[in-house]
Amino acid sequence: QVQVVQSGGGLVQAGGSLRLSCTASRSIFAIGAMGWYRQAPGKQRELVATISSGDSTNYADSVKDRFTISRDNAKNTVYLQMTSLKPEDTAVYYCLGGIRYWGQGTQVTVSS
Repeated sequence: QVQVVQSGGGLVQAGGSLRLSCTASRSIFAIGAMGWYRQAPGKQRELVATISSGDSTNYADSVKDRFTISRDNAKNTVYLQMTSLKPEDTAVYYCLGGIRYWGQGTQVTVSS
């Protein structure tokens, strides 16, 4: 069983920055694609960003040019650097390894 543990998040003012981390219990290179998703209250979980094992990235339109996903295979860790945060970015953020290894979720709250 693969464990995916998230860290980071918290409360920040609009315009601020946060970095989320996601560390897997085994090689993320072997796992393959990694991604970040988020779920706001009363809304469905949505894709934020993904990164392939070859470092190809994909972003939701709402976060393009503000968020950056990256991976460090040596540390089995994926990052989500979030800048220029907006109140509408407030959500629980989840890391996904492959297609089934979910992290525990971490709250990001952006105050106006």
